[in-house]
Amino acid sequence: MENHKINSVQEIVPGLSIIHSNHLEDLRKVAAGWIKAHPLKVLETEQFIVQSNGMAQWLKLALADDDGCGISAGLEVHLPGRYVWTAYRSVLGNDSIPVDSPYDRDRLVWRFFRLLPLLSEEEAFLPLNRFLEHDEDQRKQYQLACHLADLYDQYQVYRADWLEDWSKGKDRLKTGRGEPVELPLEHKWQAQLWRRLKNDIPTQFQEIGRADLHQRFLRQIAQMDHRPDTLPPRVMVFGISSLPQQVLETLHAVSRLCQVLLFVHNPCRHFWADIIEDRDLLRIEHARHRSKDSMPDPLDPELLHQHANPLLAAWGKQGRDYIGLLYGYDEPDTYQQQFAQIDLFDDFIAQGTNGSLLQQVQQAILDLVPLPGEKEDKQQVTEDDLSISFQLAHSRQREVEILQDQLLHCFETIECLNPRDVIVMTPDIEAYAPHIEAVFGNLAFHDSRFIPFTIADKPGRESVPLLKALEKLLHLPDSRMAVSDIMDLLEVPAFRNRFGVKEADLPKLHQWIKGAGISWGLNPDQRTGFGLPPGLEQNTWEFGLKRMLLGYAVGKAQEWNGIEPYDEVGGLEAALIGPLAAVIEQMESLWKILSRPGSPEQWCLRIRSLAKNCFLPEESRDRLILNRLDEVLDNWLDACTQAELDRELTLAVVRDFFLGMIIQSSISQRFLAGMVNFGTLMPMRAIPFLNML
Repeated sequence: MENHKINSVQEIVPGLSIIHSNHLEDLRKVAAGWIKAHPLKVLETEQFIVQSNGMAQWLKLALADDDGCGISAGLEVHLPGRYVWTAYRSVLGNDSIPVDSPYDRDRLVWRFFRLLPLLSEEEAFLPLNRFLEHDEDQRKQYQLACHLADLYDQYQVYRADWLEDWSKGKDRLKTGRGEPVELPLEHKWQAQLWRRLKNDIPTQFQEIGRADLHQRFLRQIAQMDHRPDTLPPRVMVFGISSLPQQVLETLHAVSRLCQVLLFVHNPCRHFWADIIEDRDLLRIEHARHRSKDSMPDPLDPELLHQHANPLLAAWGKQGRDYIGLLYGYDEPDTYQQQFAQIDLFDDFIAQGTNGSLLQQVQQAILDLVPLPGEKEDKQQVTEDDLSISFQLAHSRQREVEILQDQLLHCFETIECLNPRDVIVMTPDIEAYAPHIEAVFGNLAFHDSRFIPFTIADKPGRESVPLLKALEKLLHLPDSRMAVSDIMDLLEVPAFRNRFGVKEADLPKLHQWIKGAGISWGLNPDQRTGFGLPPGLEQNTWEFGLKRMLLGYAVGKAQEWNGIEPYDEVGGLEAALIGPLAAVIEQMESLWKILSRPGSPEQWCLRIRSLAKNCFLPEESRDRLILNRLDEVLDNWLDACTQAELDRELTLAVVRDFFLGMIIQSSISQRFLAGMVNFGTLMPMRAIPFLNML
């Protein structure tokens, strides 16, 4: 777009620039153009702050395109919290600020886990102690520790002023206007727990939480005249729907020494912060987006619906807050001359045309147009307009079948529409994933109905066989160890390779297992855990293996010591008994080891031993997964050591944590992979697609 060209400025000028647009693609073009027109020095890296790995991938692909920079290299992508912590360390000194804060969410979990039992006798923490009643396997304790870590992590970002007061012994809150309010009695424990937490942390680290460091950082950077070498010369904030004030204050402070560009996806060209509470605080005299002429001033909240677009008012609260905060830092006069245009708002409907229903809705939001009154003329919608449509179905399966028909129709009728241009969003991807696989995954490549697809937000352990096998092994002490459990493990290539079993051997093994009468249970001892009396060996894996080995040794013969030989095992195929026996022996060993509580160090050794003894990966993806699991264990042990956690943990706690980390790491799985993308319906998913279902 010609009107989006950038005036050429060679040097990297410090300052804060904010570019608004209702099209994320236009913001991307400006970012790519700015990088090309103002290249950094050799070996300096471009820094981007994004809200998700999906947005990072979309941005990298665009920069690598011929229309972008032609290559995506020398680029680092951060989430907001990590960038802020890096800036703190750069300004306040890397030597005095550790790489990982003891107040980080992952570190707080295990410190709270250790502290909670110590609070059981204190009256002030009665609400917490009630929750922990009848906690037999520590799962309640772990869940509560996670919730508390999340809570205080959010407080550090959004309510640092509360924590500052609580640290000083002032049990109070502050309103948005800074007015102190007494902390309600039922929440007094939060202030006391924060003080207990700080006192538990070693003295040299007590004042390095984000709430403590932020003000020190602002004071220090205000006195600096030169950019520290560890602070990047430029940072671009892209595709973020909302940022807390603490992050905006950091970016504004950094802009004294560095070049900071905020690319804001703004659905409305007018000033629309008026339609939230405390609107007078958000109105700034020099705000560059003026109120619409038809808006009354002052605006009566009771008449708001008559002047504001209802969709923008109902669904845009977080965006309104964010854009309202931006006006407090925006000084367009200081950077406007560097750009040909800083407000890149394009109409959805060409002048003199009606446009589709979707375009009418988008244009109404862009122009802040309220719903028409009963006597006003309403724009007409043609019968064949399917830009917005609703489909009713009696089941999830039928929903997905209708979706498939709709997609086939779209690909047939819409020119140049590719699978990568389509996203399908659902509130619960786990519930819909089996139906998606059943409808879309059972078609051959040469079938005319075949549509390539990927399920982007499906938990990693559900879509990766090795992770699914790992989950099954970590549930071994609770498993009946039925035939299906062992056969499912043998379906995983990395597991089969470890025991020397080939895929072609599985039918024969299944035949022998069925013939030997194996049903469930490793041995009589394991069966007692499910309420059976001791000594019931029949139909266990141990009993079935004895039958196979006896049948191989004596063939058809009378029973021996109460064991009936299974004589189908023989010839060269008899060698398969060895790997099967090794599998069952390994399962018995794991069952004993995993059933016992252990310290974090012991659990790291056990899980590493499990991975080594059960998996022999051949595919690069499986090797990367095992390397990633090893990193998770190292980080976890470091967090437990820092939290001084020396008590034994149950398998339930370790398993919940470990599998939770696997789900969290799956966020970085492939997205925009050249296929139809199925994903979770999330308010922060801002990546643009041509077709959305």
